[in-house]
Amino acid sequence: MSTTPVLQHAEAATTAATQTPALTLVCLPPLAAEALEATLANLHRAFPGESLLVATPDTAPTAEVSNLRVITYTPSSPPPGAWVPTAADYLNAWTVAREHQPQALLLLGPESASVAPETLRRLATAVLDRHDLVLPRYPVGPHDALFNSAILYPLTRALFAHHVRFPLPIDAALSSRMAERLATAAQRLTAANQGDAFIWPVAEASVAGYTVRDVAGETRTLPAPGADDLNSLLSNVTGSLFTDIETKASFWQRARLVTSPPRVPAFATRPSARDSNPVDLTPMIESFRNAYTNLRELWSLVLPPNSLLALKKLSVTPAENFRMPDSLWARIIYDFLLAYRLRTINRGHLLGAFTPLYLAWVASHLHLVEGDADAAEQHIESVATAFESDKPYIVARWRWPDRFNP
Repeated sequence: MSTTPVLQHAEAATTAATQTPALTLVCLPPLAAEALEATLANLHRAFPGESLLVATPDTAPTAEVSNLRVITYTPSSPPPGAWVPTAADYLNAWTVAREHQPQALLLLGPESASVAPETLRRLATAVLDRHDLVLPRYPVGPHDALFNSAILYPLTRALFAHHVRFPLPIDAALSSRMAERLATAAQRLTAANQGDAFIWPVAEASVAGYTVRDVAGETRTLPAPGADDLNSLLSNVTGSLFTDIETKASFWQRARLVTSPPRVPAFATRPSARDSNPVDLTPMIESFRNAYTNLRELWSLVLPPNSLLALKKLSVTPAENFRMPDSLWARIIYDFLLAYRLRTINRGHLLGAFTPLYLAWVASHLHLVEGDADAAEQHIESVATAFESDKPYIVARWRWPDRFNP
């Protein structure tokens, strides 16, 4: 590998790093040589003069960044190369951390060379300040991360009482006990040959009573989810989240006060106030209308009459007035969650029937915000509030599902 000025051989510093335990361990995904070099340079800038241990599954560079000790680890479970860390990645990270016992563990996902030094520093500092789970809140545009905004964030916030904007993280900082807990959850999945399964760190931390925080992140390259079609992607992520919620039902059903969101800068959106690229909403609206005609009988097995009536009205609403109420969207998600738990219909068919409803929400959201970043954030917070307000509904239906049958 070629070296840059920051990648210079420093034998004395390397020897000192070997003898002094690193406060922070950074566990990297597989990276190309240039990306590994860029990531190491960013880590050097983020932690100048501090002892840092960096673990990579790739061939370590022959030259050391002055304050970094780079080691090569052999994954105990092959990393699946997903767009976010999965069960295998959490297990591999803990395997390395257990040997070196750092005070903070940074687990970076794909495209880690784009993680700014400021973000790396904030993540590690928050764990060293005795937080167990720290997740970055990366800037996104008003047209980005909509599945997270529609489902992952509001559902996690309502049920697990944490205002963490991106609960399925690309990167994460963990305390030792948090890393161990996630590895324990991951071990069950990898033992079942499901190393590519998602792990939900916020839910695990909530059940354990660990502290959770998100911090401002600088702009980062967001990995593409892969070649899966939208239906498969939504089914995989939603099914994973619903399964995790089902296993933790005894926790989230208990009455709990929702924590107040921390006072943070408005870093959830990009600096530009408006996205100048309009989105054609017609295909999404037509997909929903066709689905209402073809899937109405199936939806009637999942949704109560009031929701079906609201969807009927929405299906004939002109495109210029197309708007899904936040309360309706929250109720739809809760009813699909319950149907998933009760296996009202085949789970694959259930999640497949959900996609047109999600597209209807996206069309409604994009029409409402019209590319305005501030309006997008306000609506996302309004959606999350609707989920919180309707939590008694899912708790009651979960405990007594027959009493509420349509």
